[in-house]
Amino acid sequence: MNDDASMTPPSPHPHSPYKSTGGLRRIVNALRYSMQGLSAAFKYEAAFRQELALALLLIPAAFFLGRTTDEVFILIMSVVVVLVVELLNSAIEALADALSVETHPLLGRAKDLGSAAVMLSLLFTVAVWIAVAISRFTG
Repeated sequence: MNDDASMTPPSPHPHSPYKSTGGLRRIVNALRYSMQGLSAAFKYEAAFRQELALALLLIPAAFFLGRTTDEVFILIMSVVVVLVVELLNSAIEALADALSVETHPLLGRAKDLGSAAVMLSLLFTVAVWIAVAISRFTG
């Protein structure tokens, strides 16, 4: 059997027509979607705006507080982690709200778990900044 249909390679994403196969177009689209996500977070998420404002203060401060490149990098990365976790939390909340605005225990749990992740990332950032500050001013 030499059927032409059997000679066609399988689609790399047979279950989703929205998945691209690669190339420059995929990169451009991914960048556009990412910018749309950041824009939506800034427009609709008060917590993201607050954390971004804090990041705009802390990132320059990292260059003054950190004594080494490693310390500066760790300080900045701890702040970036908060922003990333907040974006993921906002995505979970948006998805949960799109599914149902009525109270549902699993949707509530998903939102609470996302919120807990944000809290842990904030606590981690505070701990990192305190540790570097103590090292800087006592060592």
